[in-house]
Amino acid sequence: MTVGDSRVRVALLGCGVVGSQVARILLEQADDFQARVGRGLELVGIGVRRAIERPGFDPALFTTDLDALVRRPDVDLVIEVIGGIHPARELILAAIETGKSVVTANKALLAQHGSEVFDAAREADVDVYYEAAVAGAIPIIRPLRESLVGDAVTAVKGIVNGTTNYILDQMHSQGWSFEEALAEAQKLGYAEADPTADVEGHDAAAKAAILASLAFHTRVSLSDVDCEGISAVTLDDVRAAERMGCVLKLLAQCSISPDGTVAVGVHPTMVPAEHPLGGIHGAYNAVFIESVNAGRLMFMGPGAGGSPTASAVLGDVVTAARNRVRGVASYGESAYTSPGITDPGQVTSRYYVALTVRDEPGVLARIAEAMAGRGVSIAAVLQEQIADETSAKLGITTHEAADASVRAAVEQMRAGDDLCGPVRVLRVEGA
Repeated sequence: MTVGDSRVRVALLGCGVVGSQVARILLEQADDFQARVGRGLELVGIGVRRAIERPGFDPALFTTDLDALVRRPDVDLVIEVIGGIHPARELILAAIETGKSVVTANKALLAQHGSEVFDAAREADVDVYYEAAVAGAIPIIRPLRESLVGDAVTAVKGIVNGTTNYILDQMHSQGWSFEEALAEAQKLGYAEADPTADVEGHDAAAKAAILASLAFHTRVSLSDVDCEGISAVTLDDVRAAERMGCVLKLLAQCSISPDGTVAVGVHPTMVPAEHPLGGIHGAYNAVFIESVNAGRLMFMGPGAGGSPTASAVLGDVVTAARNRVRGVASYGESAYTSPGITDPGQVTSRYYVALTVRDEPGVLARIAEAMAGRGVSIAAVLQEQIADETSAKLGITTHEAADASVRAAVEQMRAGDDLCGPVRVLRVEGA
């Protein structure tokens, strides 16, 4: 699989926000890349969906026949930044089938079809690198894949979606509602016109699946991730978090459960302000790793954007090109275990339960009884009188408890006559 002459020929799929930056840097810094790789990197084609003029680039580079581009015999390495499942899956598999190494930023594809891609790469003895698929410019894939491979990771927790972090941060700092913060995020370009993938947690869930797969040397798919977004978060939730010395974050969490299975989830979570993840503001991302020997590690930086993401892509390009020159391949996954996925109902956490109840004798005792009957221990109760003097707001913080137990206790409360408003259940992260 060594290249035939002094150049490593590269095909690029996609020329949007990220792709255009990748192409620009490849063309402008050719001498630097030759020094880093040991051979020149030549961008021989850019596959795009529509043939439109792109100022600053040679029109001869562009083609709308992406399949033909990835199958070109003279191409050594394919960069995929078009996103989505189709046609990215088919194009990547075609590239691998014809002996090309692949660099991709496609978290959705890897979370759903990663096993197919990695199996194909192993069979063809080519590289698949994907640093930019999780947390933009932050180097997190390589540390999990290589730097910590001699250690035992016990947990990975992260803010891996800049849109939701910006929205929640503005709700805290500006007092905006979710709708107001989302509108501002869209105005600034942090959120798409259709923000569903971000605010409902789907984007973070795909990244959580990738992180869990790497951290625990197993195959975790998107369907394994217990996912809850932030669209239901209210200013009352934000203020409750602040009263507890916390901030709300959409947290991706991956950990080893007591029975040895892997727990993977994405949920709005109260994070103590003093926790390293509690101080991540704006559209930044951060990933926090706990391991047996290295201890606690923190990675923080821009989670999106053309230039930051291009930086991660090009780091992979250099590594894949070096391997190509040397005639070696580094396989994309380390999946030698099959511990299984923890039932979401058995995942344990501290919880905050907010409810509005009738302000009458015996109500609090019945609430406590419902909790105790499900094995949920109450750590603290905050009561706030409502203006009508016939009801009160309760904020109950629990000790560590199974998710199913907390949900069952809440359902028991709902079946009674004590509640007079909706119930909110939020996870609370330890310090």
